[in-house]
Amino acid sequence: MEIGQKVKVYRLRDRVSPPIIKRLGQVGTITAFKMLDGSNVGLVVQFDDNFATWFFEDELKAMQ
Repeated sequence: MEIGQKVKVYRLRDRVSPPIIKRLGQVGTITAFKMLDGSNVGLVVQFDDNFATWFFEDELKAMQ
């Protein structure tokens, strides 16, 4: 996955807040990478309403 790519949130790994739960099934654009720890990288996704948050790569599916 790369910056500028459209992705769909298709699952959530952990318990999250209601504003993030409502993003399930929505499409957004990857705007940045986020270093989570020594070996994991998250993807920052921005949605049409300008809300942005990060997700693990396996929580997202690339849109064709």
